[in-house]
Parts: sequence; structure tokens; C-alpha cells
Amino acid sequence: MSLLFQPWDLGGLRLSNRIVIAPMCQYSAQDGVPGDWHMVHLGHLAHSGAGLFILEATAVTDDGRITPWDLGLYNDEQEHALGRILEALRQQAPISWGMQLAHAGRKASSQAPWRGGAQIPLADPLGWPAVAPSALPHGASEEPPVALDRAGLQRISEGFAQAAQRAARIGIESLEIHAAHGYLLHQFLSPLANQRTDEYGGSLENRMRFPLEVFDAVRQAFRADRPVWVRLSATDWVPGGWDVEDAVALGLALKARGCAALHVSSAGVSPRQAIPLGPGYQVPLAERLKQATGLPAIAVGLITEPAQAEAVLAEGRADAVALARGLLYNPRWPWHAAAALGASVDAPHQYWRSQPREHPHLFRNWNFGAR
Repeated sequence: MSLLFQPWDLGGLRLSNRIVIAPMCQYSAQDGVPGDWHMVHLGHLAHSGAGLFILEATAVTDDGRITPWDLGLYNDEQEHALGRILEALRQQAPISWGMQLAHAGRKASSQAPWRGGAQIPLADPLGWPAVAPSALPHGASEEPPVALDRAGLQRISEGFAQAAQRAARIGIESLEIHAAHGYLLHQFLSPLANQRTDEYGGSLENRMRFPLEVFDAVRQAFRADRPVWVRLSATDWVPGGWDVEDAVALGLALKARGCAALHVSSAGVSPRQAIPLGPGYQVPLAERLKQATGLPAIAVGLITEPAQAEAVLAEGRADAVALARGLLYNPRWPWHAAAALGASVDAPHQYWRSQPREHPHLFRNWNFGAR
């Protein structure tokens, strides 16, 4: 039987299979508030057949948004709007809903990718001052961020905790803390972005301090019976930067604090990164962290074929696989993977007549929301 379609117990949360929809920013909220686009987008993928849907990077403070159009969860209007959407979708699809909590740090106040993605200058009405561990810009031509003081660190940590409480109130079943891709918590971890001289900079122990404080705050604020884990960049792909052995140390510290898993990505903190792109290029990083920490690992990054995903699990290199752009391109990827691997997948009765004759057992008898 296919391992990809075996149920998975993620920190007490039972998932129907080991396919994860990775967080994908939509840059389509208004003042952090989701609207019709999110209803359509989330509903579109809710029937994908994946076991877990992790909502896009969701800002925990207004200055933590990557762009002015990022999703947020730091006020009542955002909570109400997202709660309304999720309540509707829970009535129509059985997928488990997670959320990625994030702060962009020095990569905040940027344009959406289709507008070029560049930093929005402070003189522009859409821009705002970015904050970071140190007053070092991401790119040489960018305006430097404001180095966070103790009050700023406390404000952001409390923002993560309050967002976790809001997520629990609207029925989010699991939380992922974003410490990857060059955003704030990754900035603290990497010596390329963190040149502080206080207890939050310098040594590896000091650079891990704030991300670990944020994890503790979220873990305490969220439901005790539901999992919290971390997405991390396991390497900067830059000499002298954060590397996989540093990531192992972070993983062990997170494990001691009750982290449920590691979602293993890489890069994002420096334009000097040299990424060796290729099919499954980040899987060895997930494998290393899984073996070294004993934590379940979610592998991600150019995993595009069902047999490839199955092999990652069969070889014990990870416990689940995540897809992002591949699912935007093919929202029924799990259906096709189940057909290729001789497995079954959840699908509503309204879609059953699409089941191929050569795969008569592809769709499970699921009648959620049928009319």
C-alpha cells in the first residue's frame, strides 16, 4: 500500500494522508483582511485530496507583512473574515486546516511579485519602516531596517502569541512558525543578517534565542492538544551563513520544547545564495534533520512526481511531502498521485462521475456537503 496515502499522526492531529499543501502567499488581502479571492482560492484547493492545507504566511503584526496585501491575523476584522471563510469551507471539505504565522522583518514593505517585488520606499504612501535584528538591508540598494530593541522584540513575540489565540478561535487545527526564507526569525538565526552584540546575537545559542522565545509563546498560547511546528531554512547556501548543522542544533532545542515536526526548506536570507536547484534538492536536508533530531520531517522543493514523493517516504528520508506551485498548476495532483500509486482519495459525490474507469476505487465514499 502506498505510504504517501497512509494516515499520519502529526503531534496528535490525525491526517488522512502525507500530502501537505505548503503555504503560498496570495498578496490579495485588503489591510490583512481576506475576501472573495481567498474564498475561491482556498475552496479550490480544499478538494485537492491533500491531508493538510497550511494557510499562507499570515502576518502577526501590521509591520510584519511582506507586502501591503498580505493576509494578517492581528485584529478582530481579520479574525472574523477568515473565520467566516473557514467555517464555510469546513462544511464542504474534510481537509485539515493549518496556518503559518510569520513576520517579514527586513523583507517587509515590498511590492507583490507581479509588481516586481522590490522594496517600497519609505517616501511611498504604501511603504512603512521595516524592522530586523540589525540595521542591515536585505539588498545593497534597499533602505536599512530599524534594529529591534527589547520593547520591539516583546511586541512581536506577543503578536505571535495573540495570533495563535485567534487561530485557535477560528478553528485552525495546527500552526507552523515561519523561520525560513529570510524572514524575521531566519534573520535572527543567520549571522549574515544578525550582527547584534547583546544576548540575541553573536553565538549560535544567542542567535537562536528569539526564535525559541517565539516558539514558546506560540506553543503556550495555542491549543495544548494540537501541534505546533517550525518551517526553517536548513542552510543559507552562502559561505559563512546559517548551515545544516546549525539547523540540527535548532531542531534539538525545538524538540525539547514540544515542537511536533520540522518543515525543511532553505535559502532566502541573502541575494548571494547559490542554490543547487534540481528535483528534490532539499530532501537531503530534511533527511539530515530527521535523522539527527528524531523529529518528523516534511520535505519540500521540486517534488513533482508521485513516484518521487513515494520514494522519499519509502526510503525513510521524510515523513510527509509538501507541494506549493505544483498544486497551483495541478490542483488535483493528489488525485492523480492516488491513481498512479493504486490508492484512494477523498472526493465529493458531486465529482464522482469524473473518476476514470481504469481506477474504479480511486474515490472514497465521502458524502460531505452532498446535495
